[in-house]
Amino acid sequence: MHTLILLFCFNFSLSASFYFHSEEREEKCIIQDVPSETLITGTFKIQQWDIDRHDFLEAAPGLGMFVTITSYNEEVLFSKLFDSQGTFYFTSHSPGEHIICLESNSTRLMSFGGSRLRIHLDIRVGEHDLDVTIAQAKDKVNEVTFKLEHLIEQIEQILKEQNYQRDREENFRMTSEDTNSNVLWWALAQTLIFISVGIFQIKYLKDFFIAKKLV
Repeated sequence: MHTLILLFCFNFSLSASFYFHSEEREEKCIIQDVPSETLITGTFKIQQWDIDRHDFLEAAPGLGMFVTITSYNEEVLFSKLFDSQGTFYFTSHSPGEHIICLESNSTRLMSFGGSRLRIHLDIRVGEHDLDVTIAQAKDKVNEVTFKLEHLIEQIEQILKEQNYQRDREENFRMTSEDTNSNVLWWALAQTLIFISVGIFQIKYLKDFFIAKKLV
């Protein structure tokens, strides 16, 4: 099994859609850096390479995707086997990097498509499915109200991202200051050592010359 880490920066972006290629049973992971208590929604779809048509077509029956999500301290937050397309959700309980790994369960015994896969992936940060919410609540509140709530939710998510980035910058600044302070003290210690060695050498040479009656 091969593992490949793909690093994407989704800061201040509520969604990102892309696709990538993979081989059979090859695990590929995405690092998502998010603040705490943030909903992450992922939607994927697998296509397989058709040798005869020289194109990516719908996945063969039985092909699925195993999705695993772990936190930066290797805590498993989500693990499930899906069909060739599906949607997964998870909420971050602590700020930091979260690793989303996808691995197909295809085998070389399958005659369709060969071993090359194209995986379409859509990652949404802090968003709920607005259309479904509206459809479920048309008889209760009007659509404008729900769109407004959705907009407020997006603004709150952006503010949360900004606060998270401020905290990271503050931590980085403190780390840099500590490092600079340590470097300064180390340079001072080196200087004192060199001065001490120099004084010792001068005293030793002076005593040597006196002992030899050269001075």
